[in-house]
Amino acid sequence: METILKSEITCPNCGHKKVEDMPTNACQFFYECENCKKVLKPKEGDCCVYCSYGTVACPPIQENKSCC
Repeated sequence: METILKSEITCPNCGHKKVEDMPTNACQFFYECENCKKVLKPKEGDCCVYCSYGTVACPPIQENKSCC
């Protein structure tokens, strides 16, 4: 299975959506919504903002590896 490197993040505060490129060498723990400027952090139990708010989990999780 091919690893997907783009994910659409949806801000839980204002609903703004944006497709972002996911890093392959690090977790993204913080993400600032470009619309409302709220800084998102992963939900409890998730490793990064893509796993919490994205349409696709981060590359390590897709590959069944430990994230970060």
